[in-house]
Amino acid sequence: MALSGGVLRNVVVSFVYLAVWLFLSCSVIVYNKYIMDRKLYGWPFPISLTMIHMAFCSTLAFLLVRVFKVVEDSYSMPRELYLRSVVPIGALYALSLWFYNSAYIYLSVSFIQMLKALTPVAVYSIGLLFKKDSFNSGVMLNMLSISLGVAVAAYGEVKFHTWGVVLQLLGLTFEATRLVMIEILLGSKGIKLNPILSLYYIAPCCFAFLSVPWLILEYPLLREAASFRPDFVIFGSNALCAFGLNLAVFLVVGKTSALTLNVAGVVKDWLLIGFSWSVIKDTVTAVNLVGYLLAFMGVVYYNHSKLKGLQAAEAQKKQLLADEESGRLLHETEYEGTGKMSDTQD
Repeated sequence: MALSGGVLRNVVVSFVYLAVWLFLSCSVIVYNKYIMDRKLYGWPFPISLTMIHMAFCSTLAFLLVRVFKVVEDSYSMPRELYLRSVVPIGALYALSLWFYNSAYIYLSVSFIQMLKALTPVAVYSIGLLFKKDSFNSGVMLNMLSISLGVAVAAYGEVKFHTWGVVLQLLGLTFEATRLVMIEILLGSKGIKLNPILSLYYIAPCCFAFLSVPWLILEYPLLREAASFRPDFVIFGSNALCAFGLNLAVFLVVGKTSALTLNVAGVVKDWLLIGFSWSVIKDTVTAVNLVGYLLAFMGVVYYNHSKLKGLQAAEAQKKQLLADEESGRLLHETEYEGTGKMSDTQD
């Protein structure tokens, strides 16, 4: 069956948005690695880099929401809700970005992407801890297969760095906790923030939290390196890529779904592994690939299970709506019938 012009246009637009997201996501990761790696640009200050991103994103998000009103703030969040819900999420986001960026100093891009396959495992585990998810033996078996694959990939890593792995796993744990807490603290109240509103509310909070460890850990080092003058083109374009990535997420989710973004993330991981091996010349061993392939299959199955669950929930919702509509029509029919009988008796 031939696709109509409107459907075809939507498909093309969706693929363009996905391509833009893939490009920006890969660019931010490679760019951060370039800046942080001592053998490349040589600026190993992860907190400072993250604060630059947050300051830039906060400014642009404020302009888009408050000045140009491109994105409507339909919540106008009260102070109490902000302190109880957004502030904890901002703290978790700050910690996850800090540790994620720190890992670039020690680990290769390819190995970082392999470790990120543990994200579903962390999200499910944190969900169990906070009693958001219920235990399921099938899901747990899936999580174990992903973990086994990542363990094999780590075993085959030539440039394995223990501290780098610890930092990456800490970042992953805080990110998983953030995702679960978003659902608990905001989702339960019916608040769903798009990426721009998320930056508008969370980025300033994240910047404030990062300023404390920055003053203690990095500011003294930066003062000693007073001769260093950051390249505004490098850092400005890097921050712009980070903001563009958030905007691309907003467009992709709007045109497709969050699950599509997760599936595209798997494709991104393979692209980055290939780029890391062919361009950056990182060593990727056969054991690395076998392990990641096992983890990859586990992640694909996890996404497939989520898709089936979402489809089943949607079908159940439609059935409930249909039953309610049928009940309403039956009630109206019975009411009209009773009314006619009364008229006849009169």
